[in-house]
Amino acid sequence: MESFIKVPYHLEARLLLWADISYHDMELIDQMQSVPDLERILCSLLCAGLPEPKKEVLLELYVQTVNFCREHNLNKEQTSTLLSIIKSIHEANTETPLNNFRECLKYCHDLLLCHSITRPPFSINLFSFEEANCVLKYIQDHYMKDYKLYKYIFTPKVTLDLSLIYSGTTDMESSFIKDSSAPDNRFSPTPGLKLEVHGPAALERSGSRCSKGSDNRTSSTAELIVPNPSTKKKEKKKDKNMTGYNVK
Repeated sequence: MESFIKVPYHLEARLLLWADISYHDMELIDQMQSVPDLERILCSLLCAGLPEPKKEVLLELYVQTVNFCREHNLNKEQTSTLLSIIKSIHEANTETPLNNFRECLKYCHDLLLCHSITRPPFSINLFSFEEANCVLKYIQDHYMKDYKLYKYIFTPKVTLDLSLIYSGTTDMESSFIKDSSAPDNRFSPTPGLKLEVHGPAALERSGSRCSKGSDNRTSSTAELIVPNPSTKKKEKKKDKNMTGYNVK
């Protein structure tokens, strides 16, 4: 099974008011006082179709977000928007197994700014300056602080598989190649050696093709060819013989 791994990119902020939770849904959430009832309604709205343990991890995050909104007396519009901001940041984090911490943090700032300034139709003044700072501190403490943990749980594992392919070497040169299985030997590139690299080294380029196995592991391929100095010496000797004429 072949798939592509996305390279981190700049994310454009947009208005998220009533994007995932409607006004009617917020009325149901406000009626729920116990944690099991709140988890049930949030699971049907934001975590439908997720397997375990991913569902439990996200439900805990969303329940904490609702409790934070209640403690700071945020209204229905603000609570719905904050839940959608948390969901959008999480989706941006987990859409690639590569490191995109800076992109997610900037995306978080842009989303808060988009809901703190009156500039229709691009942004609205939903959070005040104090509320926006409080929400930003909450996201940093409860999500961005555990950024790598969420990425580990929700993204496929990327492994590095290294295979060596020898090309353009003679038997004499091959006899000097050290055994890489020896504990004290260190590998050094051999002239004419072709390195085929699988994994994150090849994933940093946009549009790299990768393959996903049955164990949900992803790999990609890149190649590095070390030139053979013996061929260069022969070419230099040949050029010298062609130009070495004596003029009388």
